[in-house]
Amino acid sequence: MFKLFKENVRIAMGSIRTQLLRTILTVFIIGLGIWALVGILTFTAALENTLSTDFASMGSNTFNIEQYDISQQMDGGNRKKAVNPIISYPEAVGFKQKYKYPFTHTSLSFTATTKAEAKFESKKTDPDISVLGVDEYYMINSGSEVNLGRNFTPFDIQNNVSVCIVGSDFEKDLLKDVNPIDKVISIRGAKFKVIGVLKEKGSTFGNSQDLRVFIPIQIARSLFTAPNINYTVSVMIDKKELLDEAIDNANSMMRRVRKLSPVKENNFGISRSDDLINKILSITQYLGMAAWVIGIITIFGSSIALMNIMLVSVTERTREIGVRKALGAKKTTIAVQFFIETLVIGQLGGLVGLILGILTGYGIASLLNFAFVIPWGAILAAFVTTFLVAVVSGSYPAVKAARLDPIEALRYE
Repeated sequence: MFKLFKENVRIAMGSIRTQLLRTILTVFIIGLGIWALVGILTFTAALENTLSTDFASMGSNTFNIEQYDISQQMDGGNRKKAVNPIISYPEAVGFKQKYKYPFTHTSLSFTATTKAEAKFESKKTDPDISVLGVDEYYMINSGSEVNLGRNFTPFDIQNNVSVCIVGSDFEKDLLKDVNPIDKVISIRGAKFKVIGVLKEKGSTFGNSQDLRVFIPIQIARSLFTAPNINYTVSVMIDKKELLDEAIDNANSMMRRVRKLSPVKENNFGISRSDDLINKILSITQYLGMAAWVIGIITIFGSSIALMNIMLVSVTERTREIGVRKALGAKKTTIAVQFFIETLVIGQLGGLVGLILGILTGYGIASLLNFAFVIPWGAILAAFVTTFLVAVVSGSYPAVKAARLDPIEALRYE
């Protein structure tokens, strides 16, 4: 049995080589559909992995009080957005002082600028440094970690000590070849001693997370005095089972801080850390659906092309089939020969499309600085799809070849 199967494979491969141009075109048509399918699925997997990595570090027991909630920020303009007032510093401080829910840590922060220039001795950076004013709980609540040095202490924040924590890119540029801890850098003329270096995080949507400097919030407020600064309040709770109750309590407290009457809606947003990633990941499902629609349409065309090439092959080899039947070949032997030929062409097309799709997805992910992962789901989808294409496209030609009358086949010119 194995010897017969091996012979069928040899004959099938020989037939493929004799019709090389036709086979290449068919492989390319099949590969085109798999390319589109795998490329989009690979990019989607990279996007999901990046988002999961970025937001999972915050944990599922954190929530932020911001100017708008997630639904208002991501509604895509489908409804008129209410104009909420910014969260001012007195409101943020008032909330932190009054919110005393058990097992919670409240952090205040704001982005002072995204265009700062940092200097160390005679060197300086490009004006693309983000400066954040933070307190002692910001690092914990945001999921940021130090690779070298230490976090801020309550003493640093309460006494406005001129210290800072810098992103990992500072080790590669401004503070290269030196131990960055205890070195003094200047931002807007103010000098800060480096007490920590953040772990490398890469970029999210083109924005580098490693070109940041954290400084005590009060010092940041004195250096960056732009009007209408919007503050973010972040709360982390140690016991996740109390999260919903803690959010309800925070909502009531913020309403009191803003002196909202019971009949008025919230003019602020509360966003759970896991809500944002779930919202974005739900959008990526549409990319996956688009990949399957494009892939199915293209693969449907390639199925027809593959079936046609096999029918032509059956017609061209009618006398060969007649000779093999006259020499004792069974119907199943003839059918298996043509079916293997179809299967080989289909899998070659799937392999070509798989390689091109992964390379395309990797290229797009690299351009957008997404964390690439091997798309096992896309690989499985490619092989399963090409196998089904081969089964559907090869069944009819194989059956037709097996049913040829040997006498009529030998007479065929």
